Amino acid sequence: METYDIVVLGGGSGSKVATAGATQGLETAVVEPGPLGGACITRGCVPSKALIHRADVLEEVRSAESVGVDAQVTDVDYDEITAAIHDTVYEQAAKKAANLQANDNVTLYRGVGRFVDDRTIEIEPTDETTDAERIRGETVVIAVGGRPVEPPIDGLEDVDYRTSDDVLFLDDRPDKLVIVGGGYIGAELGYFFGALETDVSIVGRSDRLVPREDDDVSAVVTDSLATHCDVYTGYEAAVVAETDGGVTVTADPVDDEAGADAIELAGDELLLAAGRRPNTDTLDLGATGVETDETGAVETDEFLKTTANGIWALGDAVGEPPFKHAADYETRVVTENVLEESQRAVDYEAMPHAVFTDPQVASVGRTEGDLAEEGRAYEAVTVPYGAAPLGMILEADDGFVKALAGPDGEILGCHIVGPQASTLLHEVVVAMDGGGTVDDVADPVHVHPALNEVVYAAFDELSDTTYSTAPDWRDVSS
Repeated sequence: METYDIVVLGGGSGSKVATAGATQGLETAVVEPGPLGGACITRGCVPSKALIHRADVLEEVRSAESVGVDAQVTDVDYDEITAAIHDTVYEQAAKKAANLQANDNVTLYRGVGRFVDDRTIEIEPTDETTDAERIRGETVVIAVGGRPVEPPIDGLEDVDYRTSDDVLFLDDRPDKLVIVGGGYIGAELGYFFGALETDVSIVGRSDRLVPREDDDVSAVVTDSLATHCDVYTGYEAAVVAETDGGVTVTADPVDDEAGADAIELAGDELLLAAGRRPNTDTLDLGATGVETDETGAVETDEFLKTTANGIWALGDAVGEPPFKHAADYETRVVTENVLEESQRAVDYEAMPHAVFTDPQVASVGRTEGDLAEEGRAYEAVTVPYGAAPLGMILEADDGFVKALAGPDGEILGCHIVGPQASTLLHEVVVAMDGGGTVDDVADPVHVHPALNEVVYAAFDELSDTTYSTAPDWRDVSS
């Protein structure tokens, strides 16, 4: 049995712990049954955003007439789009595997790893001609990622359905698509397929889409998606059944007292987008001292140590926050704590995220709802995109920046809806991460005319300082 200094279960973000150890001369191993790079590269962020980029281009062309440009969409080569994206992301995964295998101090095992004891792993190879083998790690990192949730819907086992793992690379565009789930994944894919003129129906349990966002943000996304899709919020999919060439979904109202009737939706494809769950049930964690919660997420302390000596965890295996950039951050923390024996704790206060719908959404920190629940004093300012000249030029009528701060100027949250939201957010993230105040965003000179002036406008409203030289274009009352 081979013994390694570090064994990483999972070939996504966590594999960087192994490569970092290898650069210090440690013998390391990575165990992964699928493509390298994790779900993000081949089944998540990268291919989905590549598809959404095509949707954005389509919407841009369709709106060209409003700015005096005569343009029209005559055709969309759907299978060419998906084939090109598929080839690109899987080529990237293959390069990652090749780079890993080229490292003399890293051994890549292609298979499913299961614990035999706290730090002994049995690997069932994906190649059926190869026998199972056991390896041991002085340190083990659990980074096995997650997979789509299959909600408890009657009849689901008898119908064909899609998840975010396989809906990205369909050969043909569905004519009618029913999406179960109104969170990030359902909203983004609803926008994509709707923009490509699929007849999309979205069923979500909450009273609005992307319900974890600030209420004002969710309201805009819900209204916007309703222009691309039929949106049924406050409904729960209860029964699915196969029909000729498709599927029907019966959804019941979540609030029985509201007096609403059940609805029946038909589609030629069904997409389940009801969230994701950790892959930890594949690990035989009962053979270890690693504890999990009721969702299967590994329990860790603030340093990402598990309840078993010498075992760490990161990424979707620990549940929240469920973002690729969060997993990359956690990888840096684990790497430092393992290799340098540091005591670096994770800090998610300034963990940003984005939703790539139309309009785009980006958020960091608390929402107004969070602060109200906490009973915390705060000030809120909401500024429309029209507060910046470029925002007016882009006619981003539903775009806004909402900034939240404590009485002492501490930045508590920021929520942006509109073009380039995911990019505009980052000066706020940097300020929050450094423990800065609203003045740290409002004081620096911002390029004119650029969209970041709308961020400046919101934070200047919150700032304790009144600028007598404020630009004369700024009118946040509009």
